[in-house]
Amino acid sequence: QVQLVESGGGLVQAGGSLRLSCAASARTFTNYAMSWFRQAPGKEREFVAGISQSGDDTPYADSVKGRFTISRDNAKKTLYLHMNSLKPEDTAVYYCAARLLLLTTRALRYDFWGQGTLVTVSS
Repeated sequence: QVQLVESGGGLVQAGGSLRLSCAASARTFTNYAMSWFRQAPGKEREFVAGISQSGDDTPYADSVKGRFTISRDNAKKTLYLHMNSLKPEDTAVYYCAARLLLLTTRALRYDFWGQGTLVTVSS
C-alpha cells in the first residue's frame, strides 16, 4: 500500500507560480510511475503531467506544456509540480497518483491517489 499526501496548493493571482509536493510512503518509491491529475468543478479528472520511474519520460498535457514542470526526488520519496504563468483555467483540485509498471496518462490505471490539494487562480 502506498500513501500519498499532497501539499502546496493555495490562492494565487494569474501569472503567478506555485509548487505542489506529493510525499509518498512507498518503501520503494523508485518502482512507481507518478503523475499529476486535476479536476475542476463540474469537469472530469484530467491528466496534467507524468514522470517515469527513472525520470527520463515526462509527458505533459498540451494545456500546461511550457508552463508546468514535473520532477521527482527519489531520495526524499517526493513528487513535485512546478507551476508558472498560472491562468484562471488552471483552477482545480490537483491529485498525485502512483502506479507500478509503465507510465500512462489514463487515470483509471493508477492504483494509488492522494487526497488532493486545491489551487485557485484569480484573474
